[in-house]
Amino acid sequence: MGAQWKAKGREAAANAKGLRFTKLAKEIMVAARGGADPEMNPRLRLAIEQAKKASMPRDTVERAIKKGAGLLDEGVTYEKVTYEGFAPHRVPVIVECLTDNVNRTISSVRGLFRKGQLGSAGSVSWDFDHLGVIEAMPQAANADPELAAIEAGARDLEPGENGSTHFLTEITDLDAVSRALPNFGFVVQSAELVYRPKNPVTLSEADRADVEAFLEAIDEDDDVQNVFAGLAG
Repeated sequence: MGAQWKAKGREAAANAKGLRFTKLAKEIMVAARGGADPEMNPRLRLAIEQAKKASMPRDTVERAIKKGAGLLDEGVTYEKVTYEGFAPHRVPVIVECLTDNVNRTISSVRGLFRKGQLGSAGSVSWDFDHLGVIEAMPQAANADPELAAIEAGARDLEPGENGSTHFLTEITDLDAVSRALPNFGFVVQSAELVYRPKNPVTLSEADRADVEAFLEAIDEDDDVQNVFAGLAG
């Protein structure tokens, strides 16, 4: 039984990694529509950085760039669609998808929201802040996060884990702040646009388990890129 369990664990990990790579490749393809040169395309540069952090193979990254930029004879076009609604126990949820078939995606999302409630555009997004979050580590002992935030143009900062700092930015400033932080002694670990809940919901352990199972099922859908929930903790 032990060996069988380990084999299942390895298979699950491989499947999760494959799904992660699929989502990252989609993001790269969509970003590459704005140009195949990451130096001239901030969205593509950030997508490539996320792919590198996930250890995506270089040839997979390059192929995704070429597909998105129209340099390969493959006619798949992805578009971004966002859905809003509630998980069980009235927890607000925002779901970002990249899809080549909107009808398929909305049908799938409706099914995934059976245990919750799918809402209309704007039904819960008002209860979230849309912002950039940059995780960075100090490169030198005297690196000053507050000074770096001011000089780089971040709007705020907060402590992260293991000595890191989270620099918060306006959505339009994410790339500029990411580029500026190394000048002030910080190495950028990740940079992404997120939705943060203004009034996160606190639940009992049992109710939280219901919500987490709901969110995991959504996140496993091939068309879903990101899931943001107003869940405390």
